[in-house]
Amino acid sequence: MRGYFNHNNKEITTWVSVDNELVTSISGYFKKEPASENIQCLEDTFTESLSFQNMHFALQNFKEMNHLNRILMEHYYLDAEYRAFMARIPTAKDRYEYYLNITNSEIVKRLPNKYLASLLNMRPETLSRLK
Repeated sequence: MRGYFNHNNKEITTWVSVDNELVTSISGYFKKEPASENIQCLEDTFTESLSFQNMHFALQNFKEMNHLNRILMEHYYLDAEYRAFMARIPTAKDRYEYYLNITNSEIVKRLPNKYLASLLNMRPETLSRLK
């Protein structure tokens, strides 16, 4: 799966995910408004969902859910920090090498080059040369 937004008639990939990970448009889910981000399944996908209301019910009534929520938030904050660092690396080669060190290798194997290139803010031709 991938998250992306449209800018000047171009899709810009913001994150990618593989099996058994939680995905959402953060602003859409937590602000309960239309999201600026789209989510696309790139392979056959089985999903489950948790509504905002049910999540808050579980957080208020089950201490295990609060513990799980904290662990998930830590994980996703770290991922967001890595993406923020990556976005500031000036060369395509260095961004690609950084990404290889911080990501699940399954993503690089399974993700079509055009989406990985978009995530890494480079042209697909540049990514092909780097690979």
